[in-house]
Amino acid sequence: MATSPTIRPYRPEDREALDDICIRTAHHGEDSRPHYADPGIFPATFAAPYVRLEPELAFVLDDGRGRAVGYILGAADTARFAEAFRTTWLPLVAGRYPEPPRPPRTPDEVIAGLLHDPERMVLPELAAHPAHLHIDLLPDWQRRGYGRRLMRTLLQALQDRGVPAVHLAMATANTRARAFYARLGFEEIEVSEPGAATYLGRTTKPDRL
Repeated sequence: MATSPTIRPYRPEDREALDDICIRTAHHGEDSRPHYADPGIFPATFAAPYVRLEPELAFVLDDGRGRAVGYILGAADTARFAEAFRTTWLPLVAGRYPEPPRPPRTPDEVIAGLLHDPERMVLPELAAHPAHLHIDLLPDWQRRGYGRRLMRTLLQALQDRGVPAVHLAMATANTRARAFYARLGFEEIEVSEPGAATYLGRTTKPDRL
């Protein structure tokens, strides 16, 4: 029997849905499939390593029928996560997504370059915001308050672990996402070489949501 949509912890059987959500929202918030030869590079870089390395900080929006239609994924300590990404996660996927040439020649190689450079996540300007997150919802589930609920859930989990602040990196071109994060209290963090990304951060105190 269907129930109301709910936020719940990630389960291993959500993995296929998680990958699908990531792929369908990865291109500046829109579907990446028309733009990449193998869009599976996106969950391999931005979703699957989180549920492998820190599953206790992975939460999904369940549509009420058991299907995940959104998620929020976190890493409590970005430097520690980057190290685990390098030693534990990357060997599992490097065969499918080998390290690309520099400079990359295709959109797929751009993302593969990020996959093979987890140390890019560790920037001195972000030290006061040691945790980081990724949040994505399928289009039909956006702008309905579920993103705020997902964010509140992760912030509480991070605060329970004694993590004071969290950051995220978003494509600067994704102006709709920027407005969403601003409503949730995220403020820009200036970094020396942001590239095509904008970095935002806030306290983990969920009472500010």
